[in-house]
Amino acid sequence: MKKRNVIALAGVALLSAGILAACSGGSKSSSSSNGQKFSYVYETEPENLNYLTSSKAATHDITGNLIDGLFENDKYGNLIPSLAKDWTVSQDGLTYTYKLRDDAKWYDSEGEEYADVTAKDFVTGIKYAADNKSEMLYIIQDSIKGLNDYVSGKNKDFSAVGVKAVDDHTLQITLNQPESFWNSKLTLGITFPVNEKFVKSKGDKFAQASDTSSLLYNGPYILKSFTSKSSIEMTKNQNYWDKDKVYISDVKLEFYDGQDQSKLAKSFADNGLSLAKLFPTGSGYSEQAKEFKDEITYTPQDAASYVIGTNIDRQSYKHTAKKTDEEKQSTKKALLNKDFRQAISFAFNREAYAAQLNGKDGASKIIRNLYIPPTFVQADGKTFGEMVKTQLDTYGDEWKSTKLDDGQNGLFDAKKAKEEFAKAKTALEAEGVKFPIHIDMPVDQTTPSRVQRVQSFKQSVEEALGKENVVIDIQMLSKEDLQNATLFAPNAAGEDWDLSDNVGWSPDYQDPSTYMDILKASSGENTKTFLGFDPSENNEAAKKVGLYDFEKMIKDAGAETQDVNKRYEKYAAAQAWLTDSALVMPTSSSTGRPFLTRIEPFSAPFAWTGGKGKDHVIYKGMKLQDKAVTTADYNKALEKWQKEQAESNKKAQEDLKKHVK
Repeated sequence: MKKRNVIALAGVALLSAGILAACSGGSKSSSSSNGQKFSYVYETEPENLNYLTSSKAATHDITGNLIDGLFENDKYGNLIPSLAKDWTVSQDGLTYTYKLRDDAKWYDSEGEEYADVTAKDFVTGIKYAADNKSEMLYIIQDSIKGLNDYVSGKNKDFSAVGVKAVDDHTLQITLNQPESFWNSKLTLGITFPVNEKFVKSKGDKFAQASDTSSLLYNGPYILKSFTSKSSIEMTKNQNYWDKDKVYISDVKLEFYDGQDQSKLAKSFADNGLSLAKLFPTGSGYSEQAKEFKDEITYTPQDAASYVIGTNIDRQSYKHTAKKTDEEKQSTKKALLNKDFRQAISFAFNREAYAAQLNGKDGASKIIRNLYIPPTFVQADGKTFGEMVKTQLDTYGDEWKSTKLDDGQNGLFDAKKAKEEFAKAKTALEAEGVKFPIHIDMPVDQTTPSRVQRVQSFKQSVEEALGKENVVIDIQMLSKEDLQNATLFAPNAAGEDWDLSDNVGWSPDYQDPSTYMDILKASSGENTKTFLGFDPSENNEAAKKVGLYDFEKMIKDAGAETQDVNKRYEKYAAAQAWLTDSALVMPTSSSTGRPFLTRIEPFSAPFAWTGGKGKDHVIYKGMKLQDKAVTTADYNKALEKWQKEQAESNKKAQEDLKKHVK
């Protein structure tokens, strides 16, 4: 199962955030004679530093600074050459040829040169990932010619796989079918190089987190030390091929257990940190808001989408308020009715829900209305959201006035909720359904902000539809029980809920398929987690709600490999269907949270996907300033960056044509 990017909704600290980043070193200046100092905290322990096999954010947030691949991201989100100084793709879109830079080297933990980085190192890396059953294999296994046969054991000769070292500085990769987004996968660790001699010498001790000498480094930083639940330190690789673009000389991250929510802001005020995450629903925030009223900034929304899933085939009732089989069947029938689900979605006040995590002032900063973010891709001068809206309007008048852009409560409409519910009630009563419908919604009782969010959902739905019609029964569970009933349930039979906001998805690469493929009814990887059924060809509930027709739309979109604009239009049609179905109700993004910062706005690399542009985690290119960034300066910089980004992205798209040979 693709667990890498399934994200569980967290409380005060989002699980997918992994390591946060910051700056300063305890003095009023954020720089030194050797370069700028950077310090903050980390919250999740890395199991190891094996960038080729691990799927954990805690690993890649570190190794993304230590190891370079073929590409990286600039500050506008464009893919730019890293170890690949140039590249071409064949006319049929199947064969990519990368010319490697000749000044890239491997260095040991002492900064001593070990070997050149060669094309063979990329071949070795993918073979190592395949031989060691990498948790990220699914990203490339069906893409690279012959790789699936090698992984499955059908072919045992890796030389038959479409990854070739033509010479020391020429790498060739052949795909099964064209992927216009292929290069966006090359900022992920599974496609990074490794030196064959070194990895063989280390054996099973390769890439141990506690041993800095268990890795070779070809990136901007070298791991200086790692002490479990204490600190992680990195230092600039002084021999790095692109060292002039590395402004931070030293990075220190200290372990933070998240208990004292005032700690970070206090350290920021004392110049001990130059980045501080704030907790708007935590104690002490009102005082912090006054103290830092002109310095609170909100990070842009990312591509991770949290949702409320619908269990269309519930089988387990260990955690339930239902007392009779009649109540169980009534809820099942109600959740299979599209008008009923739409009524729930329109009754859901996403702004009030988001405020329980991000505060009233920051609620709009994280609201998401589409499973695939509306600006994730563009085609023919239109955003993905605009394409979806055109399609969605054809489904009925209820969608005419909805707004799908991020940052607005665009779907909440109590009047529409009542209208859709009235249609549903008439149909359901004809089926013998008894009201009110009782809906079990589990929550981690140990995290106040999570409880408050579910309570907010309950309040808005019951207020709009009436308790005589719908009752949201909140199931207060321990963290372990919640995980076992949702994300970690072994199969669909163990998914013990009706509606659940404990899941989301973070994309792997820059194409809508990275969101949609996991929801295929017969072959998806996470239908259990999102929709409560195991993938099959004959699930009756999936048939009833139209998920097999939805899968045909996804497959049709995926089969369009020649015309990117047509491909995106087809995925927009699939997203419109998903929105109309109200089976997966988006709630929020992962980022969009309030911070205090001394990071120069938008100096760091940016990306929707991959491992080289993660917010506050990748340090190459990042610059620090002595004083805190003011809200006004940040907003001004954001407006400037957005304009520049649009122009830069457009130019980058035009430049892609130059690489087709």
